[in-house]
Amino acid sequence: MRLRVLLPILAAIAVCACSQPARKAAAASPPLDKAGMDLAVAPGDDFFAYANGAWDRTAVIPPERSTWGTFAQLAELTQQRTRDIVEAAAKDGAQEGPAARKVGDYYTAFTDEAGIDAKGLAPIQPRLSAIAAIADKAALARDLGANLRADVDPMNATNFHTDNLFGLWVSPDLHQADVNVGYLLQGGLGMPDRDYYLGADAKMVAYQQAYLKHIAAVLRLAGVADPDGKAARILGLERKIAAAHVSRADSEDVHKADNPWALADFARKAPGLDWAGYFRAAGLDGQKRLYVWQPGAITGLSALVAAEPLDVWKDYLAFHALDHHADVLPKAFRDENFAFYGQTLTGALEPRPRWKRGIDAVNGALGDAVGQLYVARWFPPAAKAEVQRMVANIEAAFGRRIEALAWMAPQTKAKAEAKLKTLYVGIGYPEHWRDYGALAVARDQALANFDAAERNDYRYAVGKLGRPVDKSEWWMTPQTVNAVNLPMQNGLNFPAAILQPPFYQAGADPAVNYGAIGTTIGHEISHSFDDQGSQFDASGQLANWWTPADAAHFKAAGERLAQEFDGYEPLPGLHVNGHQTLSENIADVAGVAASLDAYHAALGGRAPRAVEGLGGDQAFFVKYAQTWRFKAREPALRRQVLTDGHAPAPYRADTVRNLDAWYTAFAVKPGAKLYLAPPDRALVW
Repeated sequence: MRLRVLLPILAAIAVCACSQPARKAAAASPPLDKAGMDLAVAPGDDFFAYANGAWDRTAVIPPERSTWGTFAQLAELTQQRTRDIVEAAAKDGAQEGPAARKVGDYYTAFTDEAGIDAKGLAPIQPRLSAIAAIADKAALARDLGANLRADVDPMNATNFHTDNLFGLWVSPDLHQADVNVGYLLQGGLGMPDRDYYLGADAKMVAYQQAYLKHIAAVLRLAGVADPDGKAARILGLERKIAAAHVSRADSEDVHKADNPWALADFARKAPGLDWAGYFRAAGLDGQKRLYVWQPGAITGLSALVAAEPLDVWKDYLAFHALDHHADVLPKAFRDENFAFYGQTLTGALEPRPRWKRGIDAVNGALGDAVGQLYVARWFPPAAKAEVQRMVANIEAAFGRRIEALAWMAPQTKAKAEAKLKTLYVGIGYPEHWRDYGALAVARDQALANFDAAERNDYRYAVGKLGRPVDKSEWWMTPQTVNAVNLPMQNGLNFPAAILQPPFYQAGADPAVNYGAIGTTIGHEISHSFDDQGSQFDASGQLANWWTPADAAHFKAAGERLAQEFDGYEPLPGLHVNGHQTLSENIADVAGVAASLDAYHAALGGRAPRAVEGLGGDQAFFVKYAQTWRFKAREPALRRQVLTDGHAPAPYRADTVRNLDAWYTAFAVKPGAKLYLAPPDRALVW
């Protein structure tokens, strides 16, 4: 559930989020979906099926989607609410202020498919002409630098799908957490991950062949000569880029990212690219140093710049410029982009409606401006106050769990407790909103708006370099159905959009709210203490605060959990990678445990009430499992297992098998399929 990011965007103007009365939802959700359960399944054999079996048999993935489930359903509702807000802002004469007008104009331009089609390739022609004019490798370096963009997810997205070899991430210094620095990361691939290029099994070979056809099709649509020959050379270049990339496991090891290079060192450590010209064009030449997240990749990619023919690089850049802008190019490009990225890679049956893609686009370009409008309409102060009380209860429960750990030394406990006490928790929306005054938006220029938004984000990120870190910054917009832990910020964000049914329901029985949003809160708190978050101290600085014995115990407990998830096989021959998903799995187990403790404490000694005929703890666990309702088409599931740090949702529901209280609640005995003997239960915290 977490984006593996470590620090976000600076905001500039404070706006009251309660200027309009909150609108009530049309109908309250039931506390538990009893009809969606399958009571014929023994809870100890398949808890996901017990809680969700009837839903799983009848739920249908919408044709424009590759997955479906609780998060997707809530995202659909949030999108519709956001659409109402954005389309109101898009009306001529809307009086909601300059930021809202930009929201409306951006959306209007993006959804005007007829206008986009009428313009043809004219809007992108200046970019294609600039690529064609690249005369030598020095000019190539300047072009790459001028088109560097800011990306924000080094530990999860190990490749940036842009027309550039690298991505820039601006975040706190690993060793001076109060100052922002730049991190340079590997990029340059059109497919999701290096394994899609280097894998030799039938599935991966099929993806490679489909991608080759996609490249040729895009070039053909643009009227490029010899599209098939150029496609083969572009794919050949991307294979070499993929081979230079470091693995996902290495990218997730923050210690391997601890590589500060002075700008003058790049020419020596990564020869092949004119780094001086690159940094000038990127506006980074005034920096003293940058962290190199994947040094082997940066060295390998720089060498490729020198080794590969200039014409191949120019063809590569032209293709990626077209592919990157497909959503704001004529219909043939949009259709081709969906055919590969939508159908082939994820299994979707038809494109998402244009208005939905328009909402995604405006959220990406003007997310805080949309967010201000969203929370004014949909997030009442009372909801924020109740969730804040739940957070305090779960933090206290987690603190009690730390104090009770028999295996942890007092000095390690003190460090852990200090980290918990200084944790920043943002609820609903940021304390400061970002100002989009520098972003120019035209009501009839979709491609120009897209480029302007990317450049604006890049300038915004670069503007933070060398400046003090704002610990209250947010990484997510309020209209995002998700939550995030920020290890280098030692903070959490819980956007307004996830603080609604089925995750949070005002006035619902505590078993329901603690089983849903409570476990989500506990999950994010726990990320500060998982295998990666535990490497950062209370200030957000990379530091070892563990005794050797405590670290060894923690690692052994995590290894048991990794082995447990290694045993899951969502597709024939394709197993979950227990180490790739370990952070999320640790956070799931610890988060459920802490939220269950907080639920018991919230009862204040009162007996729990039955919910839909279930006892309190039973309702808590069932509600938790129902938040993980999920179905996926085969290509999307395969992609998740190969590239995502999150295990497929059914196994996350079944992780309750690690908690003693679950065995008691459902009388699970030896012989049940999910049964684990007490020594094998991986309760890390």
